[in-house]
Amino acid sequence: MSRPPVPREVHVRAPGKINLALAVGRATRDGYHPLATVFQAVSLIEEVTATAAERFSLTVDGLHADRVPTDDSNLALRAARRLAEHVGIDDGVHLHVRKGVPVAGGMAGGSADAAAALLACDTLWRTGLAREELSELAATLGADVPFALLGHTAVGRGRGDLLTPALSRGEYHWTLALQDHGLSTPEVFRTFDDVVGGVGDPVPDRALLQALGSGDPDAVGAALSNDLQPAALELAPHLAETLAVAEDAGALGVVVSGSGPTVAALARSRQHAVAIAAAITAAGVADGVLTASGPVPGARVVVGERAGVPHVGDRG
Repeated sequence: MSRPPVPREVHVRAPGKINLALAVGRATRDGYHPLATVFQAVSLIEEVTATAAERFSLTVDGLHADRVPTDDSNLALRAARRLAEHVGIDDGVHLHVRKGVPVAGGMAGGSADAAAALLACDTLWRTGLAREELSELAATLGADVPFALLGHTAVGRGRGDLLTPALSRGEYHWTLALQDHGLSTPEVFRTFDDVVGGVGDPVPDRALLQALGSGDPDAVGAALSNDLQPAALELAPHLAETLAVAEDAGALGVVVSGSGPTVAALARSRQHAVAIAAAITAAGVADGVLTASGPVPGARVVVGERAGVPHVGDRG
């Protein structure tokens, strides 16, 4: 039986994430903070096309594309090079990234790019790595990259890269308030150290996990939490008004996502998410608003479609 032809290009989609809960511990001697977080992958999607090439290169379009580096500092390009080194091949690749996740918004768009690039290049080069090995490689690139491979809902421990899938029933609808100026994750953590300090060994939020397991959106909204939120508000005080407008619009819960500055509001339904988006827009407390739903799968190869066609992300 003849083998199928080697693909000339591969298309992969990977999701952004929201931290439904983020507990942060006291910084250790190496400067890292132990985390206990609950991730949910949402329908804002990064699309990566990997095309066979002699050299490594990258282009970008889509949401906030002008803010994304295309040199060797780009995480997707680093992921491709890391895989090539890991398996010992000399092939190059051209990566084209179409962004659907806000840049520097605490939603791990760059990590999604890296996860998509790993899977796309693994498929393109036929290196045949198991998902477990890809996940181990992903963890060397960044703490959020393994979750972008896994998707759905999961508990993250350690630096956020030690994952355990979490039971989550039902579909959740989100309004995401964006800011043009991102927050530096290292600066947010430094401010956290100054303002809050953290505990020794953070644990996952049991009430949130129970609410997700029972599919109770009201209880999920009540349990949303983020230890980094006070630090984000210290650096960007105007986010307090964004949180307040979403609450006044009837959100079941509102939280700064990850290190911010994106504000995530949980809605009762898709229509309610659009209504919250309209309220935020009318109040002028965000530079952009998107709606999304979750949980969604992690990085996956798209067969029979080209990257760049409309995806399942909702736009408010």
